[in-house]
Amino acid sequence: MKDLLKVTNVMSDPTRFNIYQHLVENHKDVSVTDISRVFEIHPNVARLHLSKLEEINLVTSFLQKTGKGGRPGRRYQLSNEVVELNFPARDYKILSSIALEALMELGEPGKKALYETGKKYGAEVMHQDIKYLEDDANIYEKITVLERTGRMLGMYPSFKYNEEMKSISFSVNNCPFKEIAKNNHHLVCEMHQIFLKGMFEALFTSIELVEEKNMFTDNCSNCAYIAKLSIV
Repeated sequence: MKDLLKVTNVMSDPTRFNIYQHLVENHKDVSVTDISRVFEIHPNVARLHLSKLEEINLVTSFLQKTGKGGRPGRRYQLSNEVVELNFPARDYKILSSIALEALMELGEPGKKALYETGKKYGAEVMHQDIKYLEDDANIYEKITVLERTGRMLGMYPSFKYNEEMKSISFSVNNCPFKEIAKNNHHLVCEMHQIFLKGMFEALFTSIELVEEKNMFTDNCSNCAYIAKLSIV
């Protein structure tokens, strides 16, 4: 309870929360000066916000030589730890792992059920935003819906439409399944791709989803995909 209250207190500040979102979306280490400039706040205020995020293990810091002599500068980056806000406390990771393993024990029927459920849920999470779209909504309005829903789910995605290729390239900058993916990332990544396909097909009749980069297999900061649109 004490840790929960500490985390919620730290993240209740809008500027601090936005700084954390900035770090998640960009996956780059920053200095106090960087944050001060981006958010137009005094360096001392920026340092305070970063220190508060470090206190709850969302951010870590390290010293880096400037190359200009003098004292090393402090840089801040995202922590590998995930702070869980569960009340009351529940170990959803164990439950998720058990469910995945149980389904895999069923062989192909279990795998099919897992993927069909992932696709169905991907479409369902789009429902709230889709109902506000006009029937003749253009591609950019649909992409806005995808981005808004992706942020709500904690993926912090970025999208780019290629009109000539009739495709949307996008990256998932934060994997919401990374905790359970550590032990069986192939299965979880496949499920997540089906989930993403469900999101897209709630807006477009049919797509082909191609993975270009995977944060687990390629040891990079995000996953990247191209969604080839059959009908726009």
